[in-house]
Amino acid sequence: MIRLPGATRQQAPGWPEYLADRAARVRHPLLKDYFAAGCPDPATAIREVPLAALDIETTGLDPRRHAIVSVGVVPFSLARIPLRERRYWVLKPARELTEQSVTLHRITHAEVENAPDLAEILPELLELLKGRVVVVHYRQIERPFLDSGIQARLGEGLRFPVIDTMSLEARRHRQSVLARLRRWMGRPPVSIRLHNSRERYGLPPYQGHHAVVDALATAELLQAQVASRYSSETPVSELWS
Repeated sequence: MIRLPGATRQQAPGWPEYLADRAARVRHPLLKDYFAAGCPDPATAIREVPLAALDIETTGLDPRRHAIVSVGVVPFSLARIPLRERRYWVLKPARELTEQSVTLHRITHAEVENAPDLAEILPELLELLKGRVVVVHYRQIERPFLDSGIQARLGEGLRFPVIDTMSLEARRHRQSVLARLRRWMGRPPVSIRLHNSRERYGLPPYQGHHAVVDALATAELLQAQVASRYSSETPVSELWS
């Protein structure tokens, strides 16, 4: 469940109610169209849910001080990943690239010099995402950075349901009784980073910090997680946040 401003615990709405409320309140047509598309009913089996893996590469970790430099989206379902539908954008960040950012993402000053602003890709990006449940690995990047970036350009923000594959790994490897026992015994925590999580399911290694490659890696990881630890009949509400 999520909380609208001023809502009590007893009346806290779920994602479908939240998106419908936002559709009625927002002014910008891009956001109105996105929110009006809604999302699946919480009881919908994950095999029936349209999904979109999203990865955003940034100049840092704080959306108040850092900026988006690339976006990758891979629409998919639990059954298949149609790679021809993937999209990838390099963006011109509102703030100067740092040396650390160039080293990490390998996106150079020359590449961003004539790249589009986030505002220019928003129509296509929101069209790709609308009606789908977004899948990310660590929701504290994609959701806050998109919300901040859209707020700065359209004057209104964007919140949306996500399935966080890192959070699903944390349920087992950080929050379970076994994980707590490991900590009590002084053993190091199990890594829930994207490449380490993929290794546990026998998925091949990919080079990280490329937005569309990491989006693909995240889509494959969710498929493996559901196949190994959940079920294709698992309600989407058990997975999203």
